[in-house]
Amino acid sequence: MGIASITPGLLTTRADMDELFGGGSQGGILPSTTTPNILIYVDHDSGTQYGYEDGWLAEEDELGPIFEYTGQGTSGHQTFLGTKGSRNAAVLYHAEAGRSLRVFMAAGKVPGSSSGAKQQRYVGEFALDLKQPYTVREAKDRHGKQRRIIVFRLRPTGDYQRLPQDQVRTADQTQARRVLATVATTKLPEPKTTTTKKVPPRRKRAAESRRAAQPSLIAELRQSALRDDYFQELIDTGHEVFAYQIKIAGTTTILTTDLYDATAHELYAVRGDSSREEVRTAVGQLKDYVRHVEPRPQLAALFPEKPQDDLVDLLHVEGISVVYQDDHGYVRNPAR
Repeated sequence: MGIASITPGLLTTRADMDELFGGGSQGGILPSTTTPNILIYVDHDSGTQYGYEDGWLAEEDELGPIFEYTGQGTSGHQTFLGTKGSRNAAVLYHAEAGRSLRVFMAAGKVPGSSSGAKQQRYVGEFALDLKQPYTVREAKDRHGKQRRIIVFRLRPTGDYQRLPQDQVRTADQTQARRVLATVATTKLPEPKTTTTKKVPPRRKRAAESRRAAQPSLIAELRQSALRDDYFQELIDTGHEVFAYQIKIAGTTTILTTDLYDATAHELYAVRGDSSREEVRTAVGQLKDYVRHVEPRPQLAALFPEKPQDDLVDLLHVEGISVVYQDDHGYVRNPAR
């Protein structure tokens, strides 16, 4: 069997794929040791016991379908750092490394096997979504404790198989619940960043051009650094801070807000840039989220520097306060 013969719908085994690709036969994320591939194994039976469900989303956008896959780590916060997060990092930077993501779905036991080994059905070859490579959510670990999980958003790059049983179940009703707000455990391993009282303005960096296949990661780094820093700022001033995780009825969509200041009853959108496009995104996010949070919170948008006056006016017209950094800390420009 050669790699060219691996077509969507093929029933195989982990052992056969280990022999073909290398990388081993244990775990959900297996970077190949001999070919430019990362093997991803999905098993609904194991996923549901940890409070998540991997598979195709029911909704599509202009780029087509999305397959969600939860990162590695069954206890504690999932991360991109250290030994536990190394395989998650391998997925995140697969394009930079020139690797493809090949997804397999558990499909019952191997006929005649006494070991209980499962068949693996090949779903197809994928790459991370360029606009939003991953999202961070909350779920229970194997000990029943709440923790942060990394959910990758995969796009097919060629032929794929999309069966009804591989689709994530739709929500019965819309539900918004408070979840953990800290995002420090999911920081990216490179390029190295530090959180300071002033998140540096966006600059063109060599690392950015090398990661042209995933341009959103640079913006994600700045946004995460700003969110982390302001989260700590609120905690240091005695505020209780959470986020909201929102399931939308009749869909497989799960929305996660940036920050919710429970002390001030204020919902934040955090953006990594103060451009018109980012301001418009902040307005859209907040107007989308706030419909589902009761009682209705005040709205605020956080930026790394002050937006131009016209954009501040736009935010104020929409009832959104503006918070931004300057050399002395954070400045608040409240909505009228």
